[in-house]
Amino acid sequence: MRHDELRLFLDQMLGAEAGEPFGPEATVYKVRAKMFALLSRRHGRDYVTLKAQPHDGEVLTEQFTDITPGYHMNKRHWITIYYNGDVEDSLIQDLCEQSYKLVVSQLTKTEQRALGLIQ
Repeated sequence: MRHDELRLFLDQMLGAEAGEPFGPEATVYKVRAKMFALLSRRHGRDYVTLKAQPHDGEVLTEQFTDITPGYHMNKRHWITIYYNGDVEDSLIQDLCEQSYKLVVSQLTKTEQRALGLIQ
């Protein structure tokens, strides 16, 4: 996985907007002003930080070397995934979708309707 590949994937999510509120070294993806993904680089490795259910985050950090508690985030609700390690690209994409869904589920019905997610 590379940042450009993941950006293409994230750009397809309804209402997803990318920005650089922390400067050019970090790309933040939000839906309705709520962050669901952060792409950056640390110690020479690219990574993505995603929202996760606390239990899922615990299991994933135990199973994979390249999934850690969220870097510079609430360690209970966020995970960081380093690319090109022991995490397959398809799992990274699945976790991105789960992060997006977690954030969208916290939006009001009006906001979800505006995105076309419910009728």
